[in-house]
Amino acid sequence: MSSKRLWFVVSLMLVLAMALAACKTPTTELTQQPEVETEELVFGMLLVGPYNDHGYSQAHYDAGLYVEENFDGARMVYVDKVNPADRPGTTADQLAEELLAKGATVIIFNSDDMKDAAVTFAQAHPEVIVIHASGDNAWKDGQNYKALPNLSNVMGRMEFGKMMAGCAAALTTETGKIGYLGPLINDETRRLASSAYLGARYCYEKYRGENPDDLEFKVTWIGFWFNIPGVTSDPTQVANDFYDKGYDVVISGIDTTEALVQAKQKTAEGKKVFAIPYDFMGACAEAENVCLGVPYFNWGPAYLSMLKAADAGTLQPTWDFVGPDWKDINNLDTSAIGFIKGPALPADAGTNLDKFIAELAGGLNLWTGPIKLQDGSEYLKAGEVATDFQVWYLPQLLDGMEGQSVSE
Repeated sequence: MSSKRLWFVVSLMLVLAMALAACKTPTTELTQQPEVETEELVFGMLLVGPYNDHGYSQAHYDAGLYVEENFDGARMVYVDKVNPADRPGTTADQLAEELLAKGATVIIFNSDDMKDAAVTFAQAHPEVIVIHASGDNAWKDGQNYKALPNLSNVMGRMEFGKMMAGCAAALTTETGKIGYLGPLINDETRRLASSAYLGARYCYEKYRGENPDDLEFKVTWIGFWFNIPGVTSDPTQVANDFYDKGYDVVISGIDTTEALVQAKQKTAEGKKVFAIPYDFMGACAEAENVCLGVPYFNWGPAYLSMLKAADAGTLQPTWDFVGPDWKDINNLDTSAIGFIKGPALPADAGTNLDKFIAELAGGLNLWTGPIKLQDGSEYLKAGEVATDFQVWYLPQLLDGMEGQSVSE
């Protein structure tokens, strides 16, 4: 073999060897990388109603989906329809055991009427983190404080959302008669109905130039968060009664959308009536032509923060009363309370509602005296601003409101 030919063969072999080495290097490096295992956090939810109720329970369920989307390794399990009608003979703490069996290490009780069950479960399972939405057992200054190291509470300041609802109703009503479709009677529902009344009075006077004492505001309670045939009053009938008696706007305080559905039906019959649903930001889709807007809970950011802290082992017992992000109340990453204006809200009313929201953002506090309770007794002196304690434990509806303040 000539020297030239030998040189060519040697050179070719060197090139091939280098190419093979280059091809093998990345494969070798990849196989040497350690595998990273992500530890899963399973959190369980107990929902008082159906997970897709277009109301309160769906707002919580959607918050669980938000957590899954924003927290790698988090997974939700849930039990819905946790109430005496759908699950007779069982309690929320008993149903929480099902979530434990599915691997949950954090349990969320989502309704005020689950207060006792949340405490019972937390005491029985000190190794499990318990979060109760709307309760007060972790509030050191509250009336029902329980010193439990694994129990926390979170509640949105829906008082602001209800003020917006009341304002939208007062800006729209042509009869001066506003109905409030209430659930059961307790501290929470009294303060929310009263917040709607305060918002209605303020906007009726400030933006419409009317005498707020001429505004009629009636609350009718059905007896639970949603209809239980044979147990509660029928919310469909209650809404119809309002519309048939001249109340042209009904604000809903229940978990479901009967007020909106009946407003749509009455409008089809020739009445000019409207409704304001509650809890779930997508509720107006049920009947857009009669929906003035919806105040809604956005539980996602609070749950995300608490679950990340629980996962890190840093969550301490806390009572969080979280409000709107006044920079943008509809920012789903930051605001616990929002308000979506409905398609039926008149343009001028929408403009004035925006002004009212800006006033709230600027520090307007309608829980400022003088305010009297329904029986005429003094609640707040002139210029006195209510504390969280006074608002949370409101003992009666306010002077000027029609309806029961306590259960019979």
